[in-house]
Amino acid sequence: MIDAYEDPGEPDCRGGARYLWWLVTQQAGRSALGALISAVWMVLLAAAPYLLSRAVDEGLAPGDYAMLAAWTGVLAVVHVFNAWLSIMRHRTMTRVRMDAMFRTVKVLVGHSVRLGAALPRRIGAGEVVTIGVGDVQTISSSLTVIGPGFGAVVAYLAVAVMLVTVSVPIAVVVLLGMPAIAVLVGPLLGRLQGTEAEYRERQSVLTARIADLAGGLRVLNGLGGKDLVADAFHRDSQRLRAQGYRVGAVTSWVQALGVGLPTLFLAVVTWLAARLAAEGAITVGELVSVYGYVAVLVRPVAFVVEWVYQVTRAVVAARRVVRFLRMEPMADTGTRDAPTEPAALHDPESGVRVLPGRLTALAAALPTDATAVVDRLGRYTPSRATWGEVPLTEIALPQLRQRVLVADHESDLFAGPLRELVAGDADRDEAAIARAVYTAVADDIVRGLPDGLDTPIDAQGRNLSGGQRQRVRLVRALLADPEVLLAVEPMSALDAHTEARVAERLHTARRHRTTLVTSTSPLVLDRADTVHYLVDGKVAATGTHRELLDSEPGYRALVARDEDAEEVVR
Repeated sequence: MIDAYEDPGEPDCRGGARYLWWLVTQQAGRSALGALISAVWMVLLAAAPYLLSRAVDEGLAPGDYAMLAAWTGVLAVVHVFNAWLSIMRHRTMTRVRMDAMFRTVKVLVGHSVRLGAALPRRIGAGEVVTIGVGDVQTISSSLTVIGPGFGAVVAYLAVAVMLVTVSVPIAVVVLLGMPAIAVLVGPLLGRLQGTEAEYRERQSVLTARIADLAGGLRVLNGLGGKDLVADAFHRDSQRLRAQGYRVGAVTSWVQALGVGLPTLFLAVVTWLAARLAAEGAITVGELVSVYGYVAVLVRPVAFVVEWVYQVTRAVVAARRVVRFLRMEPMADTGTRDAPTEPAALHDPESGVRVLPGRLTALAAALPTDATAVVDRLGRYTPSRATWGEVPLTEIALPQLRQRVLVADHESDLFAGPLRELVAGDADRDEAAIARAVYTAVADDIVRGLPDGLDTPIDAQGRNLSGGQRQRVRLVRALLADPEVLLAVEPMSALDAHTEARVAERLHTARRHRTTLVTSTSPLVLDRADTVHYLVDGKVAATGTHRELLDSEPGYRALVARDEDAEEVVR
C-alpha cells in the first residue's frame, strides 16, 4: 500500500475511466494477485458440484463407501482451502481499496497545494467537500470489485466448459445467459450514470450553501436575510432529495435485477436439466452437479452486475476528480522586478488607486465588488492592474507574494500552538509578536488561554469565538509585516468597541506602510486616510469618510445601513 511520504505518481487525467485504470496500474501486482485469488476461489466454488456428483455416481449410487469417503474428503479439503482463499481475497482487495483511496487523497491534496490561493477562486467549497468525502470513497470502493469481477467471469466460463461434458444444450443456455442479463441491465446502467452525475452536482451546490450559512449566519441575522437564504436552502434540498429518489429508483432496479435474474436463470437451467434427467440423457449425479453449477453461478453473475454498477458510479466520481486535477494554478510569466521605491497600486477596471504609505478603505454595497478589486490588486485574477508603472502580470510572482499580502477574513487556521499559528516558520521575537497582538487587540485572547501563546489551537480555530479567530488572523497578517497589506473585512466579526480600537491601532501601526481594507463600518472608514466608494464595481466617489457623508447620499445610506445592522447584532 502507498506510503504516507511516497510519490503517488502522475495521474491520467484524460477521463474518468482512464483515471480508474491508472489506479489499477499503480498497484498492478496487487490487483493481479487479487484477480488471481478471486478466480481460483470462484472456480473452486464451482468445483464443489463436480466433486459432489463424483461422490454420488462413484460412491453413493453403487454402494462403494470407500470411494464415497474419498470424494467427501477431497470436498472437505477443497472447502477448507477455499475458505483460506476467501480470507486472502478480502485482505488483498482491501489493500487495493485503501491504496486507491490514499493515492487519490494524496493526488488531490498535492494539487490543492499547487493551486494555492487560486483554489477558492476556481472551485466552491461544496465541490471540494463532495470530492474529498463522497467521490474518493466511491472510487476506492469500485476497485474492491475488480478481483471478484474478474473471478466471476473466469468461473462463469469454467462452469460452461464443465457443463459441456454433461449436456451441450445446457452449456449453450448458460453461455447465452450472461449476454441476456447484460442486455437487460445495460440501459439501466447508462441511465444511472446520468442521474448519479446530476445528483453529485446538486449535492456540491447544497454543501456549498451549508458552508456559506455556517460562516455568515450572524451577518444574515443582522441584515434580516436569514429567512430568504433558508427558503433557498429548502428549495435546493428538495431538489436534491427528488434527484436522490431518481438515483434510488434506478439503483433499486439494478440491484433487484442483479439478484432476481440469476435466480430466474437458475430455475430455467434446473428445469431443463430435470427434463434431460427424466429422459435419461443425463444421470442423477449429473443432475445434482448441474443444479450445483448453476446455484454457484448465482454468485458470479451477481458479482458481475455489482462490478458494472460500482464501476459506473466510480466513472462519474472519477470525472469530477479529473476535472479538479485539470485546474491549472495561475501562470507566472512575470520577469520584471517590482518597484524598488514605494509606489501606488492601480486597478484600471474599477478606478481604485491605493497610494503608498496610507490607509485606504473600499466601501461597496456588494462585498464581492470590493473583494474582486483586492483579488486584482493581489494578482489572484488576471487584470490590467499596475504597481507604479509596472503591470502586475509582468512582475515575478515570488517578488509580488513576498511584498504584497492579501489577508482574507476566512483564511485557514491550522491546528497547533498559537505562537506557531501566527508566526509560522519565521523566527519572530517576543517584541514583534507583542506588537502585533496589541495592534489586533488580541491581548485578552492570549491572557485568557491556559498557556498563553503556547496554548494549542484547534483546526480552523474551533476553540475560539468568531471575533477571536478574526483577530488571530489579523495578528498573523501584521506579524508578516508586508510592504503592502490588502485586508478583506478584517474586523467584520468584532463588536463596535473592539472594532474602533483595532482600526485606530492599525492606522498607527501601519503608518508609512501601504494598507487597504474593505469595510462598510463607519468606525473603520473614519480612521482611513482615503475612502473609495464603489458602485457596480466602479469608483463612484473618493474622499475622507466625512467628506463622502456630506457629498454622497448613496454612501451615506450604505454606511447608515451598516450602522443599523451592527445595532441589531448587538
